[in-house]
Amino acid sequence: MLALPAVLTHTQAGPCLAQLAADIAKGPQHVVLNAQSLQDFDSSALAVLLELRRACLRLGKQLQIEGAPARLMHLASLYGVSALLQDRAQVGTDTEASAPV
Repeated sequence: MLALPAVLTHTQAGPCLAQLAADIAKGPQHVVLNAQSLQDFDSSALAVLLELRRACLRLGKQLQIEGAPARLMHLASLYGVSALLQDRAQVGTDTEASAPV
């Protein structure tokens, strides 16, 4: 299981994305990303999650995001991307299933 850091703002986004993308590339077909530790973040966190989603799609892998903070999902809703990042959403398949947050 992969995990987001406690702080994910513009400053940390690049290195965080690079590390998680590398982990996804060499990891299993079903990628679980735990977002429960995420406390201090800005819209850069959404950009990282969306890029990780794209990385999984390119590799034909599934991404499951668990424990996304309510504030993050609210921000995703404001940006119109919440359906892509639903808690326990599995992406990377032809049919995306999501459970309510």
